[in-house]
Amino acid sequence: MLTHINEKGYAKMVDISEKDDTVRCAVASAKIHVAEETLQRVKNGDMKKGDVLSVAQIAGIMGAKNTSTIIPMCHQINLVGCDLEFNINEDENYIEILSTAKSMGKTGVEMEALSSVSIAALTIYDMCKAIDKRMVISDIHLLEKTGGKSGDFKF
Repeated sequence: MLTHINEKGYAKMVDISEKDDTVRCAVASAKIHVAEETLQRVKNGDMKKGDVLSVAQIAGIMGAKNTSTIIPMCHQINLVGCDLEFNINEDENYIEILSTAKSMGKTGVEMEALSSVSIAALTIYDMCKAIDKRMVISDIHLLEKTGGKSGDFKF
C-alpha cells in the first residue's frame, strides 16, 4: 500500500501524529566530477566567485533546512544538526560530498541529507561553471540511517 495516496487515489501527506519522537540520523553522499584545472582551483581557493567549498557547506545546510519546501510530501521536521564533509579525489578528479543530518522527531531525515548533498553539488557547479561546463553530478544516495520504526539502514 502506498502511504502517500488517499482512498480516492490522490496524493496526501502521511499522518505521523501517532509516531513516537526518536533521535534520527541520516548520511548521504554525492560526487561532482570536474576537470583537473577546476579541481586544483577549488582546492587552492582560486575561483573568482570565492571559496567554493565554504559556500557549498552553507548551501548544503540551507538545502537540508528547506527540504520540506521543495519536496512536496516531506514533513517540516525538527532538524537539530547538519554537517557536510568534502573529500577531494585528485586521482579521479571529483569531489565527494557527505552530509549528516540529525533530528529529534516522528519522521526520518533521509530527504534532508539527500537534499543537502544535492544542493551542495549544485552550488559547486554554479560556482565553477564559468571555467568548466562539463562537470557531472553523480552517485547521489543514502549511505545510512538510524532511528525510527523501520530500523537502521546501511548501504
